[in-house]
Order: sequence, then structure tokens, then C-alpha cells
Amino acid sequence: MEFLRPATWDEALVAMAEHPGALPVSGGTDVMVELNFDLRRPSAILDLNRVGELTEWSTDGSSVRLGAAVPYARIIDELSVPLPGLALAARTVGSPQIRNRGSVGGNLGAASPAGDAHPALLAAGRGVRVEAHSVRGVRLIPIDEFYLGVKRHCLAPDELIRAVRIPVADGPQQFSKVGTRNAMVIAVCAFALALHPADRTVGTGLGSAAPTPRRAARAEAYLADALAWESGDPPDPEAVRRFGELVAAAADPIDDVRGTAAYRRHALAVLARRTLAWCWSDYREQLGRTA
Repeated sequence: MEFLRPATWDEALVAMAEHPGALPVSGGTDVMVELNFDLRRPSAILDLNRVGELTEWSTDGSSVRLGAAVPYARIIDELSVPLPGLALAARTVGSPQIRNRGSVGGNLGAASPAGDAHPALLAAGRGVRVEAHSVRGVRLIPIDEFYLGVKRHCLAPDELIRAVRIPVADGPQQFSKVGTRNAMVIAVCAFALALHPADRTVGTGLGSAAPTPRRAARAEAYLADALAWESGDPPDPEAVRRFGELVAAAADPIDDVRGTAAYRRHALAVLARRTLAWCWSDYREQLGRTA
């Protein structure tokens, strides 16, 4: 196994071009487990820890450009206002040690259906883009097109994730997951919800409920029409119930050691109703402040 340790981003791209398919490592919170249990034996490892720009983020006021290696702990501390859904998801990741090393770029690179960042990214809006670089140039990949299958993504063998571009929240966002215990747990299922009052749309994200992270598109359209955006009146209970049903119907879960498919569908419906109640309460407070 070859070990590559570039000092700059350009060196990293050259190394990736010369060793396509090399395994990038920054936090290593998933990779090191797989190596220790002999689940992966890549021909080369690309250590990105010397590439400082990967740990930087910036904003133009309308979106955040989040460096691929910005750790979850910093997302919680520094980005809870512009990216509340992602910050909430970050709080559920592993232990403090994992949150100080793990990152959204690592979550995307692993492409696990159970990754905590994925539902929040999907719910944040269709403007979310994964910034993929290679010596050939830059691609901005819509988040909906990034996931191809279980632990499979659309990156070319010579591409690296440089950053993720995420719209700044224009309304309330929530994230919730079910696990077999309260901390340091892989999600049995997870759900993210975002309200977008600017264009009166709704964003959703499902995790650990299908071969890939996915949206509940029918649920989004239904809820966007059912909400009283102008008055802030509480949603009709029947609409809330139906929203939960549509979220559950969007899932394609399996039975495994963490939970059954039937339980995952039931839990997603519950999470959908709960996150809607939380988001709508926040939205009504926002309306009150602007009235």
C-alpha cells in the first residue's frame, strides 16, 4: 500500500491523477475502522491533513462554501445560524472525538446511506452542490445526483471533494434520528426537514431508509401546498398525518440487525410529524417577529 502526503491542493490533485482510485483520508473516522478490520485494502492512501484550505469555510450571504474537511465540531460552533439543519445533524455524530475529526466531505466520500450529514444536505435545497476537483477541472454536482447506490457516489477515480456549497437557511430546519441508544450510534433511520418560505417550498431528507439517502418528493409537494404560509395557522392534523405517511412511503428500507423495514417506515412517519411541529413552531415565531 502506497502512502501519499501532498502539502498543497494542487499536489493532491496531481497525486490523485497519478493514482486514480487512491483512498483520500482526512479525519479517517470511517476509513481507519475499515482498514483495522481488513474490510478495505486500497493500493494507495492519500493523506489530505496538510492541505489547510480544506478546513476553511466562507459565505457570500446567500450560500456557504464548506471545506470538505471542516470538522463537525466547528459546524456546530460556527455555522448553526446559516446551516441549522446540518449543525443539528452534526451534534448527533459519534463522540466529541469523532466530531473533532469527522467532516461532511468524509460523509460524502463514504456515501453510506446511514451518514448523518446526507439528510440535512438534501433538505437544505436543490441548490446544494458538491464541488469535485481534478487536474481536468471542476464539477459542481447537484446533491440529488451525487448518490448512486450503497456506498457509491458519482465521483470519477481522479476526483476529490474540495467543498460543498449550501444555501443559507431562509427558514426553520430540523434533524432527528432513531438509534439503538442515545449516543455514538449508527442511525436506524434519520429524517431532516427544511421550510423555505422564500419560495414556499419544503425540503426533506431520509437516511438509513433506502440504498441511498433520498428525498420524499411527494411529501414535499403535498406539505408545501398544505401549509398556511401567510397566516402561520397550525397545519390541519389530517395534513400532518398524511405528510408522515408520504414520508414513510418514500422509504425503501431493509431488515437488518439495527431494525426492521416496518419499524423504519413507522419511525420515519413519527419523525416527519415531530420535525414538522418543531419547524412550524419556529416559523410562527419568525412571523411574529416580522409582523
